[in-house]
Amino acid sequence: MDQSNRTYDILIIGGGAVGCAVARELSRSQRSVALVEKEADVAAGTSGRNSAVVHAGFNNRPGSLMAQLCVEGNQGFAALCRQLEVPYRKTGKLLVAFDQEDLAVLRRLLAQGEANGCRGLHLLDQAQLGAFLPQVGGIGAMVSPETGIFDPFLYTVALAENAVANGVHFFFRHPVTAIAPGSQGGYVVTAGRETFSARVVVNAAGLFSDRIAALAGVEGYRIYPCRGEYFILDQIAGDLLPLPVYPAPKAGAGGLGVHLTPTIHGNLLIGPSAEYIQSPEDTASTRPVMDQLFLQARQLLPTLEKGQIIGAYAGLRPKLAPPGEGGYRDFVIREDKPGFVNLVGIESPGLTASLPIARRVAALVGGSLDLSPRADFQAHRRGIRRFRDQSPAAQAALIAADPDYGEVVCRCQTVTRAELRQAVENPLGVRTLAGIKYRAWATTGRCQGGYCLPKIAQMLVEDYGLAPEDVTYRGEGSPLFAGRVK
Repeated sequence: MDQSNRTYDILIIGGGAVGCAVARELSRSQRSVALVEKEADVAAGTSGRNSAVVHAGFNNRPGSLMAQLCVEGNQGFAALCRQLEVPYRKTGKLLVAFDQEDLAVLRRLLAQGEANGCRGLHLLDQAQLGAFLPQVGGIGAMVSPETGIFDPFLYTVALAENAVANGVHFFFRHPVTAIAPGSQGGYVVTAGRETFSARVVVNAAGLFSDRIAALAGVEGYRIYPCRGEYFILDQIAGDLLPLPVYPAPKAGAGGLGVHLTPTIHGNLLIGPSAEYIQSPEDTASTRPVMDQLFLQARQLLPTLEKGQIIGAYAGLRPKLAPPGEGGYRDFVIREDKPGFVNLVGIESPGLTASLPIARRVAALVGGSLDLSPRADFQAHRRGIRRFRDQSPAAQAALIAADPDYGEVVCRCQTVTRAELRQAVENPLGVRTLAGIKYRAWATTGRCQGGYCLPKIAQMLVEDYGLAPEDVTYRGEGSPLFAGRVK
């Protein structure tokens, strides 16, 4: 089959938050940049399946890249979200102790966080905890005032859209199958049905970063997928919990423990579990783990009820630490071959650290290429106008300017037809139902799309010319309709 050949100065592999942050950062230069992603949209892996927390940086070993870049990312996150019009709220976080061993862990984390440059960490005794958050159990706690919550999918989308506005080309459904040296230097990358020539390649493939490195002849990396399962509760966070609540972490665990996290949209998350598995694509939810999740969550918040659950999901961490070791190994951000930059083991707090990681990658790339800045770089990205967030007067103005703002399609989340149109007509050209969901937040309410999903599919067929069989949830292999019945 004929393959087209595309030539760029820099090629990024992987459309997660880190890959998209790298794309945006490199778009500041006059170099040509492209990004290839095997899925039909950005944030299809770890970046779209996590706790949606902006971490402060006290969990990571002093002196590590994880610690340094997490703290740097945290302290610049609000400004970045303002530039990209991504919802973000600094909530603080509570780590709860249930015994003396846990209290010792909290004292260690406080000292570690202060060494890392975290601001405002302090301990609460049992009486202070009861006064601060009486609905939470425990004998003491640590408060992290710099922790926040945000929308990780929209954050990744916004990074990508801003990169596109600055000239980066995105190629979806382009899995990388081969990497070879170029005849005049650089690399030739086979992705999908095309070949890409690039002077510099950045491997930001997350769960598949070890495989991409091996394709380029860099051996020795191994990613261990670690699955975390979650419950999604109804929009009750405002009534139950104003900030994320975590247990004191246990030594050797693959994550930070089962915690309760309010989302930026008002839901409450329970999770994640931490289970090493074989496949980097196994995002199944399992009954035994989910049962255990709820039991552990009720230890933190005894008033939880199963009737508050409206959904579930699972995500995977790309861990470098094997099962017998547990815990965390540091980020790998390294030029392992001339012009080939590897980002390996970028697990939590990778989202928080995504912009500092991108800056570090740009510094490495600058050793091979002149990254002279472009004069017309656009730092700001305009998001979808959210009808439900507007005042009555502003809502009336929106409807007067565009009558589609007057038609509510998703009743649970008050998403209008105008917002759905903006989601469909996104700069990345994504037209999957999942892509529309995460851009407009339709189908995420109590009915989980029972009312609005057929209407969105109908809009794609009637207004945008898709054949019914081409309406998919996440792209190829996930059709909404199996066939016609009449």
